[in-house]
Amino acid sequence: QVQLVESGGGLVQAGGSLRLSCVASGGAFSLYTMGWFRQAPGKEREFVAAIKYGGTYYADSVKGRFTISRDNAKNTVYLQMDSLNIEDTAVYYCAGKVGGSSLLYDHAYAYWGQGTQVTVSS
Repeated sequence: QVQLVESGGGLVQAGGSLRLSCVASGGAFSLYTMGWFRQAPGKEREFVAAIKYGGTYYADSVKGRFTISRDNAKNTVYLQMDSLNIEDTAVYYCAGKVGGSSLLYDHAYAYWGQGTQVTVSS
């Protein structure tokens, strides 16, 4: 059973930065496509970023501000978030899947973390 545990969320002022981490256990991490999704209050969960086989993908809303990376030796995926704004406030979820297709869609991911809260204040 694959388990994902996120950390690194918190409260930050607009314009600031945070780095989220997600540690995986119980599976072949290096083979997985890993993604980050977020859900703001009253909104549906949305794609943020994904990484597979050295390729990275971003939602337009975060492109140029967020960077996804992974360290397969540590079974960890990261999300560096810079130039944060109030609209980035949400619970951020780490997700994993086998295969590289449909990586923009949350229903394609089999494994999920519990989420970490990111709050951006003005």
